[in-house]
Amino acid sequence: MSTRKMIIRDEWERKLKEVKIRKEDMNRLIMNFLVTEGYVDAADKFRLESGTQPDIDLATITDRMAVKMAVQSGNVQDAIEKINDLNPEILDTNPELYFHLQQQKLIELIRMGKIEEALEFAQEELAPRGEENPGFLEEIEKTVALLAFEDVKNSPYGELLDMSQRVKTASEVNAAILTSQSHEKDPKLPSLLKMLIWAQNRLDEKAIYPRINDLSTAKLEEPAV
Repeated sequence: MSTRKMIIRDEWERKLKEVKIRKEDMNRLIMNFLVTEGYVDAADKFRLESGTQPDIDLATITDRMAVKMAVQSGNVQDAIEKINDLNPEILDTNPELYFHLQQQKLIELIRMGKIEEALEFAQEELAPRGEENPGFLEEIEKTVALLAFEDVKNSPYGELLDMSQRVKTASEVNAAILTSQSHEKDPKLPSLLKMLIWAQNRLDEKAIYPRINDLSTAKLEEPAV
């Protein structure tokens, strides 16, 4: 027999309604998400409709997204130049980010089949950094190992050529730019949703109640008894 407390729907909805959340706080949460994720047009429209002011200049979002898109398109040198135009200190003070951009540049050379240029770039630009940092050296070795295979995409390190690798590097760049602008590098909304899931899982141990299973609708669903 279950020892968990049964909470009927009417009681649970009443408890939820007792929780007061200011509309201003919800609006700031939405604006935080739009700004952090780079939805500049949506952020501007939401600003006009809700009166919620973003905590950074919306024009900087366009610049940040241009950098992100350059990385995701494989135009790493263009991304580096754009970053330096925004703030030269970003790369000067973040050697790991600069290394990952250089690594991505090497990956793009390999993708285009520019073998000699890739080897020269690895020796001149990346090898010295590998000597300074053992962690970098391991990543360099994995990337250069791609050159040993005819079928690069199906090699042991073929995942470096996946779009997910570009996205990973672009996300790192995006976070660094946001940090340089004194803005959170991650939006608050996903963290709050994770907290909701965690809280429900903990509550499941003590009670049976209408829970939210689909976060996209936030619809309360009756528990399976």
